[in-house]
Formats: sequence, structure tokens, C-alpha cells
Amino acid sequence: MSEGSISQEEIDALLSGVDTGGLNASGSTKADPQIAIDIPTLSKFADEIKDKLSANLNTMTGVEIKTETPTVEELDRNQFLAKIPETVVAVMHDFSTGLSGDHLFVLSPEFAQKLVGLINKEDNASLDDMALSVISEVISNHSGTEITSLSAGGKLPGLAANPPEAVNQPKAMVRMPQNKFALFTYPITIDGTTFNLWEAVSSSVADGMAKALGGGAAPSAPVQDAAGLGMGAMMGGAQMMGQPNMMAQPTMMPQMGVNMNGMIGTPPNVQSLQFPNLQPVMGNAEQGNIGLIMDVFMEMTVELGRTKKTIKEILGMGEGTIIELDKLAGEPVDILVNHKPIAKGEVVVIDENFGVRVTEILPAIEHVTSQM
Repeated sequence: MSEGSISQEEIDALLSGVDTGGLNASGSTKADPQIAIDIPTLSKFADEIKDKLSANLNTMTGVEIKTETPTVEELDRNQFLAKIPETVVAVMHDFSTGLSGDHLFVLSPEFAQKLVGLINKEDNASLDDMALSVISEVISNHSGTEITSLSAGGKLPGLAANPPEAVNQPKAMVRMPQNKFALFTYPITIDGTTFNLWEAVSSSVADGMAKALGGGAAPSAPVQDAAGLGMGAMMGGAQMMGQPNMMAQPTMMPQMGVNMNGMIGTPPNVQSLQFPNLQPVMGNAEQGNIGLIMDVFMEMTVELGRTKKTIKEILGMGEGTIIELDKLAGEPVDILVNHKPIAKGEVVVIDENFGVRVTEILPAIEHVTSQM
């Protein structure tokens, strides 16, 4: 790390896994497709390969290892972070062909040390680069089993994965899938102690796996609102049911129809709804004006918490005095720009420096409220 600043690599590590709000390269909003995850199909798949996982570990370690019944669930990043320890061994193992999306394995440091110690025949193994390469090999063997099973029947021909990359770091810095994703949990018992091997795959990868296994979520039917349903489609539907096409009538002639009681009367005047834009669209001139101030510096502050003290209490402070703040342990800290809150985050440590990983961008209405 350069003196007095954070390198670009450290900034990338700090921001890894943070949702950018769906902005594409041009700065416009791009919503990711929400794919339903077929949990039953993936659960059956995990149960079928658990014995092969045990066999691979038995061969590598030389001891009896048993994989209990695995579970598969759909959750988001915050829910996953609550499950795992503060420091983890993470292995990025994305597929290179056949499937596209995040593919991540996570182990506790104790589990990783246990495996490395058994494989290398050493006690109290340290998680150095050599140990991480051993863990990468363990994950590669298990991933190979998955690829073989998913490729059976030719549904995912040529399925392959990139070389695994293992790291030992705080969980807040681990790159994880965005939005909802599928989490496989394999309970593995070694010498009477049960550890968890977690496997997280993005919703797109999970859907591709389920479809290769003969399942997969059915695509949802497109939904049309009243504004998108034109008069032609509505009247055309009436004509399909045997009703006359009212749109074909001359506009100057009174249009007659038959009501539910069989009486002849004037049909109702049907008009498409018009909804106003919920957010103002920025014009080219406004974009140009913002560009003029892009290099203006603003003060950014991270607030751990606040409290109120009487003058007597403040005068009585000295070295060693503990000040209790209004924040609970583990609660997100506030990120302020020019003393106005704009986001929330969690504190991380990079080498010897503190940093803050942004976990939530406050809605614009909260920015306005804070200034009133």
C-alpha cells in the first residue's frame, strides 16, 4: 500500500461484492433479470453428489469423511454473511463455458486448516499460499464432479470452469453474487466434528444447472397493464368472442352494442390510462451542467455514532474514559457528504487502514428530509 493512500487494487477489493445499483457503462439504470431458482431440483442434485464429495475427500486425506444431507436455499448477500464467520477461506471458481455467472465456495479457517493438515500430514497447518493451493485442489475435484454430472446427456456440452482462486480474508471483502442466489450447504464430519462447505451460485448459474438436470423455473408470462393494452387488442378480443368489431364502425355514427341483459344500448367510452413519469428524465443540457462540477471536492465523513453529555460529564473526561454511543455493535455506520447522510456501510480493515464498504444507498427522500 502506498503511503497515505489506498491503491487501486485495495479499492477494488474494498468495493468487491457491492451492488452498484444496476448502472451500466453509460451510467443509465439497467435492471438485472430476476430468475426464479428451482430449489427442489438443485436439492436432489446436491444429495446425489454428496457421496462423491466424501469419496474425493477420503482419497485426498486418507481418513474416513462423511458428508451429511446437504441443503439448498435462496438468499441474498446479507443473509449469507450472517451465516459465515468473520474471516473465511473463499474460492472463486466461475465457469468458463456453458454457464455464466458467479460461482463461489466458502470454508471456515478451521475447516480449511483441518483439510490441509490431513492432506499434507502436518499438525497446526498455517493458511499460507501453499495451503490455499491445496484448498483450491479440493474445490477443483468437487467442481469436476459437478461438471461431469451436469454434462451427462449432452445438455451442457463443453461445460468447463476457470482455475480456482483461493483467498483468506474478512468475509466483507469476498466477492459474492448480487441479488438473490442459490446456496448449497454441505455438512462434512471429520473425526466427530462437523464443518460446512458452502457453495454460492448466482441465479443465472442456478437456473442453468436446474435446466441441465431436467428442471428449471418456467418463464413468467409478460404482464400488461391498462396503459399497455390498446383499444385494437381489446376490441379484437371481443371480435374473437363473436362480438362485432366496434372499431370498424364510422366514427360519426352512433355505435350500438348489447349489454348483459340483452338490451341494446351505447357501449361505454373506453380510454387507455396515461401514467406520469415517476422520475424526471435528465436532459442533455442538464447532463452537461453536471459535468462542469465533477472535479469539485466534497467532504465525506463516516460517523460511528453519537451521544449527548452534560458539561459536567465532559469536563470529567480523562484518559481511559469510555464513551457509549447510540449505535449497537454490528449496526451499519452512517456515511455523510457535507454533513448530509447519503449511505450506510460496514467497517472493514485493509492492511493497517480502516475502510467502509457501502451496504446501502439512502433514498433521495431521506437526503431531503435530513436537510429540513
